[in-house]
Amino acid sequence: MRPAAWGQDPDFDKVQIQTIRVAETIYMLLGAGGNIGVSVGEDGVFLVDDQYAPLHQKIKDALAKISKEPVHFVLNTHWHWDHTGGNELMGKTGAVIIAHDNVRKRLSSEQFTEFFQRRSPAAPKAALPVVTFTSDITVHYNGEDIYAFHVDPAHTDTDSMVYFRRSNVLHTGDVYNSASYPFLDLSSGGSINGIITAMDQILQKVRPDTKVIPGHGPLSDVPGIRSYRDMLTTIRDRILSQVRAGKTMEEVVASKPTAEFDPNRKGARPSDDFVKTIYQDLARK
Repeated sequence: MRPAAWGQDPDFDKVQIQTIRVAETIYMLLGAGGNIGVSVGEDGVFLVDDQYAPLHQKIKDALAKISKEPVHFVLNTHWHWDHTGGNELMGKTGAVIIAHDNVRKRLSSEQFTEFFQRRSPAAPKAALPVVTFTSDITVHYNGEDIYAFHVDPAHTDTDSMVYFRRSNVLHTGDVYNSASYPFLDLSSGGSINGIITAMDQILQKVRPDTKVIPGHGPLSDVPGIRSYRDMLTTIRDRILSQVRAGKTMEEVVASKPTAEFDPNRKGARPSDDFVKTIYQDLARK
Protein backbone atom coordinates (compact mmCIF):
# COMPACT_ATOMS: atom_id res chain seq x y z
CA MET A 1 0.00 0.00 0.00
CA ARG A 2 1.13 3.52 -0.49
CA PRO A 3 -1.02 6.12 1.29
CA ALA A 4 0.17 9.73 1.51
CA ALA A 5 1.61 8.96 4.94
CA TRP A 6 2.43 5.46 6.05
CA GLY A 7 -0.85 3.88 7.08
CA GLN A 8 -3.07 6.89 6.32
CA ASP A 9 -5.40 7.61 3.41
CA PRO A 10 -4.37 10.49 1.12
CA ASP A 11 -6.09 13.80 0.47
CA PHE A 12 -8.05 12.64 -2.56
CA ASP A 13 -8.77 16.17 -3.77
CA LYS A 14 -5.05 16.68 -4.36
CA VAL A 15 -4.44 13.38 -6.13
CA GLN A 16 -3.69 13.54 -9.84
CA ILE A 17 -3.82 10.48 -12.08
CA GLN A 18 -0.72 9.96 -14.21
CA THR A 19 -0.91 7.75 -17.30
CA ILE A 20 2.14 5.85 -18.57
CA ARG A 21 2.15 3.84 -21.77
CA VAL A 22 3.83 0.50 -21.09
CA ALA A 23 3.20 -1.31 -24.39
CA GLU A 24 1.10 -0.68 -27.48
CA THR A 25 -2.21 -1.40 -25.73
CA ILE A 26 -1.13 -1.56 -22.07
CA TYR A 27 -0.99 1.41 -19.70
CA MET A 28 -0.20 2.05 -16.06
CA LEU A 29 -2.16 4.60 -14.02
CA LEU A 30 -0.53 6.12 -10.96
CA GLY A 31 -2.53 8.06 -8.40
CA ALA A 32 -2.95 7.03 -4.79
CA GLY A 33 -2.96 3.43 -3.71
CA GLY A 34 -1.87 0.63 -5.98
CA ASN A 35 -0.77 1.09 -9.56
CA ILE A 36 -3.55 0.30 -12.01
CA GLY A 37 -2.87 -1.84 -15.08
CA VAL A 38 -4.97 -1.10 -18.17
CA SER A 39 -5.55 -3.10 -21.35
CA VAL A 40 -7.36 -1.23 -24.13
CA GLY A 41 -8.58 -2.49 -27.48
CA GLU A 42 -11.57 -3.20 -29.65
CA ASP A 43 -13.18 -5.37 -26.97
CA GLY A 44 -13.10 -2.64 -24.33
CA VAL A 45 -11.11 -1.86 -21.20
CA PHE A 46 -9.66 -4.38 -18.75
CA LEU A 47 -8.33 -3.05 -15.43
CA VAL A 48 -5.99 -4.55 -12.88
CA ASP A 49 -7.06 -2.97 -9.55
CA ASP A 50 -9.01 0.28 -9.10
CA GLN A 51 -7.50 2.19 -6.13
CA TYR A 52 -9.95 4.18 -3.95
CA ALA A 53 -13.64 5.00 -4.45
CA PRO A 54 -13.11 8.81 -4.14
CA LEU A 55 -10.78 8.61 -7.16
CA HIS A 56 -13.33 6.83 -9.37
CA GLN A 57 -14.19 9.84 -11.53
CA LYS A 58 -10.55 10.87 -11.90
CA ILE A 59 -9.69 7.34 -13.00
CA LYS A 60 -12.61 7.29 -15.46
CA ASP A 61 -11.45 10.64 -16.87
CA ALA A 62 -7.93 9.29 -17.34
CA LEU A 63 -9.27 6.18 -19.05
CA ALA A 64 -11.40 8.30 -21.40
CA LYS A 65 -8.20 9.83 -22.78
CA ILE A 66 -6.89 6.45 -23.92
CA SER A 67 -10.11 4.61 -24.84
CA LYS A 68 -13.72 5.43 -25.58
CA GLU A 69 -14.77 1.89 -24.69
CA PRO A 70 -16.33 0.91 -21.34
CA VAL A 71 -14.59 -0.96 -18.53
CA HIS A 72 -15.74 -4.56 -18.85
CA PHE A 73 -13.44 -6.26 -16.35
CA VAL A 74 -11.56 -5.43 -13.14
CA LEU A 75 -9.14 -8.02 -11.76
CA ASN A 76 -8.07 -7.47 -8.15
CA THR A 77 -4.51 -8.52 -7.29
CA HIS A 78 -5.44 -8.81 -3.58
CA TRP A 79 -8.03 -7.57 -1.09
CA HIS A 80 -6.50 -4.35 0.32
CA TRP A 81 -8.60 -1.21 0.26
CA ASP A 82 -6.19 0.79 -1.91
CA HIS A 83 -6.56 -1.81 -4.69
CA THR A 84 -10.25 -2.71 -4.37
CA GLY A 85 -11.75 0.58 -3.16
CA GLY A 86 -13.19 1.36 -6.58
CA ASN A 87 -14.85 -2.04 -6.99
CA GLU A 88 -18.35 -0.99 -5.98
CA LEU A 89 -18.57 1.89 -8.45
CA MET A 90 -16.94 -0.17 -11.21
CA GLY A 91 -19.34 -3.02 -10.50
CA LYS A 92 -22.37 -0.74 -10.54
CA THR A 93 -21.38 0.57 -13.97
CA GLY A 94 -21.20 -2.93 -15.44
CA ALA A 95 -17.66 -4.17 -14.85
CA VAL A 96 -17.18 -7.83 -13.98
CA ILE A 97 -14.92 -8.14 -10.93
CA ILE A 98 -12.47 -11.06 -10.96
CA ALA A 99 -10.18 -12.19 -8.13
CA HIS A 100 -8.79 -15.14 -6.23
CA ASP A 101 -11.23 -16.99 -3.97
CA ASN A 102 -9.62 -15.50 -0.86
CA VAL A 103 -10.23 -11.93 -2.05
CA ARG A 104 -13.97 -12.53 -2.07
CA LYS A 105 -13.77 -14.26 1.32
CA ARG A 106 -11.90 -11.39 2.94
CA LEU A 107 -13.99 -8.65 1.31
CA SER A 108 -17.16 -10.43 2.44
CA SER A 109 -16.40 -9.93 6.13
CA GLU A 110 -14.84 -7.28 8.36
CA GLN A 111 -11.04 -7.36 8.30
CA PHE A 112 -8.65 -6.07 10.93
CA THR A 113 -5.16 -5.10 9.77
CA GLU A 114 -3.16 -5.32 12.98
CA PHE A 115 -0.14 -3.31 11.84
CA PHE A 116 -2.29 -0.24 11.09
CA GLN A 117 -4.90 -1.00 13.77
CA ARG A 118 -7.38 -0.55 10.93
CA ARG A 119 -10.81 -2.13 10.58
CA SER A 120 -12.19 -2.60 7.08
CA PRO A 121 -15.94 -3.27 7.00
CA ALA A 122 -17.41 -5.98 4.84
CA ALA A 123 -17.73 -4.75 1.26
CA PRO A 124 -21.16 -4.22 -0.32
CA LYS A 125 -22.38 -6.81 -2.80
CA ALA A 126 -21.52 -4.70 -5.85
CA ALA A 127 -17.87 -4.57 -4.74
CA LEU A 128 -17.41 -8.33 -4.45
CA PRO A 129 -15.73 -10.40 -7.16
CA VAL A 130 -18.34 -12.30 -9.16
CA VAL A 131 -15.77 -14.55 -10.86
CA THR A 132 -13.20 -16.22 -8.60
CA PHE A 133 -10.45 -18.76 -9.15
CA THR A 134 -8.32 -21.06 -7.02
CA SER A 135 -5.01 -21.36 -8.86
CA ASP A 136 -5.21 -19.45 -12.14
CA ILE A 137 -7.49 -18.05 -14.83
CA THR A 138 -7.11 -16.79 -18.39
CA VAL A 139 -9.27 -14.04 -19.89
CA HIS A 140 -9.15 -13.81 -23.68
CA TYR A 141 -9.71 -10.13 -24.36
CA ASN A 142 -8.33 -7.38 -26.61
CA GLY A 143 -6.28 -9.96 -28.48
CA GLU A 144 -4.49 -10.89 -25.24
CA ASP A 145 -4.33 -14.04 -23.19
CA ILE A 146 -4.58 -12.28 -19.83
CA TYR A 147 -3.26 -14.88 -17.42
CA ALA A 148 -3.73 -14.42 -13.67
CA PHE A 149 -2.12 -16.84 -11.23
CA HIS A 150 -2.30 -17.13 -7.46
CA VAL A 151 0.87 -17.35 -5.39
CA ASP A 152 1.27 -18.82 -1.94
CA PRO A 153 0.75 -16.34 0.95
CA ALA A 154 3.19 -13.49 0.33
CA HIS A 155 1.98 -9.90 0.80
CA THR A 156 -1.33 -11.49 1.89
CA ASP A 157 -3.03 -14.85 1.33
CA THR A 158 -5.05 -13.29 -1.51
CA ASP A 159 -2.25 -12.38 -3.95
CA SER A 160 -2.33 -12.89 -7.71
CA MET A 161 -0.12 -11.76 -10.58
CA VAL A 162 -1.52 -10.75 -13.97
CA TYR A 163 0.47 -11.47 -17.13
CA PHE A 164 -0.51 -9.90 -20.45
CA ARG A 165 1.14 -12.54 -22.61
CA ARG A 166 1.03 -10.88 -26.05
CA SER A 167 2.21 -7.52 -24.75
CA ASN A 168 4.73 -9.20 -22.41
CA VAL A 169 3.73 -7.11 -19.39
CA LEU A 170 3.32 -8.43 -15.84
CA HIS A 171 1.38 -6.73 -13.03
CA THR A 172 2.61 -8.03 -9.68
CA GLY A 173 0.27 -6.41 -7.20
CA ASP A 174 1.89 -5.62 -3.86
CA VAL A 175 4.09 -8.70 -3.85
CA TYR A 176 6.60 -6.41 -5.60
CA ASN A 177 7.25 -2.77 -4.73
CA SER A 178 9.86 -1.06 -6.92
CA ALA A 179 10.27 1.94 -4.59
CA SER A 180 10.09 0.68 -1.02
CA TYR A 181 10.31 -2.36 1.19
CA PRO A 182 7.24 -4.60 0.99
CA PHE A 183 4.45 -4.56 3.54
CA LEU A 184 3.96 -8.03 5.00
CA ASP A 185 0.36 -8.11 6.17
CA LEU A 186 0.79 -10.83 8.77
CA SER A 187 -2.86 -10.52 9.83
CA SER A 188 -3.86 -11.45 6.25
CA GLY A 189 -1.48 -14.39 5.98
CA GLY A 190 1.55 -12.58 4.57
CA SER A 191 5.11 -13.84 5.03
CA ILE A 192 8.64 -12.93 3.97
CA ASN A 193 9.30 -16.47 2.74
CA GLY A 194 6.16 -16.26 0.63
CA ILE A 195 7.27 -13.04 -1.05
CA ILE A 196 10.67 -14.53 -1.87
CA THR A 197 9.00 -17.64 -3.29
CA ALA A 198 6.66 -15.44 -5.35
CA MET A 199 9.68 -13.67 -6.86
CA ASP A 200 11.03 -17.07 -7.94
CA GLN A 201 7.65 -17.92 -9.48
CA ILE A 202 7.71 -14.69 -11.45
CA LEU A 203 11.19 -15.38 -12.78
CA GLN A 204 10.06 -18.82 -13.95
CA LYS A 205 7.07 -17.46 -15.88
CA VAL A 206 8.26 -14.25 -17.55
CA ARG A 207 10.69 -13.53 -20.37
CA PRO A 208 13.97 -11.61 -19.97
CA ASP A 209 12.47 -8.50 -21.58
CA THR A 210 9.12 -8.53 -19.73
CA LYS A 211 8.00 -5.14 -18.47
CA VAL A 212 6.79 -5.14 -14.87
CA ILE A 213 4.05 -3.01 -13.33
CA PRO A 214 4.66 -3.17 -9.57
CA GLY A 215 1.98 -2.76 -6.93
CA HIS A 216 3.65 0.53 -6.01
CA GLY A 217 6.54 2.49 -7.44
CA PRO A 218 7.77 3.20 -10.97
CA LEU A 219 7.61 0.83 -13.94
CA SER A 220 10.17 -1.93 -13.57
CA ASP A 221 11.66 -4.97 -15.30
CA VAL A 222 12.93 -8.50 -14.74
CA PRO A 223 16.37 -7.40 -13.45
CA GLY A 224 14.46 -5.33 -10.88
CA ILE A 225 12.55 -8.44 -9.76
CA ARG A 226 15.77 -10.43 -9.47
CA SER A 227 17.49 -7.70 -7.47
CA TYR A 228 14.46 -7.42 -5.17
CA ARG A 229 14.44 -11.19 -4.59
CA ASP A 230 18.14 -11.19 -3.76
CA MET A 231 17.77 -8.21 -1.41
CA LEU A 232 14.87 -9.80 0.48
CA THR A 233 16.72 -13.10 0.75
CA THR A 234 19.77 -11.38 2.24
CA ILE A 235 17.70 -9.41 4.75
CA ARG A 236 15.62 -12.47 5.67
CA ASP A 237 18.73 -14.59 6.26
CA ARG A 238 20.34 -11.93 8.46
CA ILE A 239 17.26 -11.61 10.64
CA LEU A 240 16.63 -15.36 10.77
CA SER A 241 20.14 -16.07 12.05
CA GLN A 242 19.58 -13.59 14.88
CA VAL A 243 16.14 -15.01 15.69
CA ARG A 244 17.70 -18.47 15.98
CA ALA A 245 20.41 -16.99 18.22
CA GLY A 246 17.74 -15.72 20.60
CA LYS A 247 18.14 -12.02 19.84
CA THR A 248 15.30 -9.68 20.81
CA MET A 249 13.45 -7.57 18.27
CA GLU A 250 15.16 -4.44 19.58
CA GLU A 251 18.58 -6.05 19.15
CA VAL A 252 17.79 -7.11 15.59
CA VAL A 253 16.54 -3.64 14.65
CA ALA A 254 19.67 -2.08 16.17
CA SER A 255 21.86 -4.33 14.00
CA LYS A 256 20.54 -2.51 10.89
CA PRO A 257 20.17 -5.58 8.63
CA THR A 258 18.84 -3.43 5.77
CA ALA A 259 21.51 -0.70 5.94
CA GLU A 260 23.11 -1.02 2.50
CA PHE A 261 19.71 -1.26 0.81
CA ASP A 262 18.09 1.73 2.52
CA PRO A 263 19.40 4.42 0.10
CA ASN A 264 17.50 2.79 -2.78
CA ARG A 265 14.31 2.24 -0.79
CA LYS A 266 12.95 5.77 -0.43
CA GLY A 267 9.24 4.92 -0.22
CA ALA A 268 6.95 5.41 2.75
CA ARG A 269 7.77 2.03 4.30
CA PRO A 270 10.24 2.69 7.18
CA SER A 271 13.08 0.16 7.27
CA ASP A 272 12.76 -0.40 11.04
CA ASP A 273 9.09 -1.30 10.65
CA PHE A 274 10.02 -3.73 7.88
CA VAL A 275 12.63 -5.39 10.09
CA LYS A 276 10.19 -5.65 12.99
CA THR A 277 7.59 -7.30 10.77
CA ILE A 278 10.07 -9.86 9.44
CA TYR A 279 11.18 -10.58 13.01
CA GLN A 280 7.57 -11.16 14.09
CA ASP A 281 6.99 -13.38 11.07
CA LEU A 282 10.07 -15.55 11.59
CA ALA A 283 9.83 -15.67 15.40
CA ARG A 284 6.34 -17.19 15.28
CA LYS A 285 7.45 -20.16 13.19
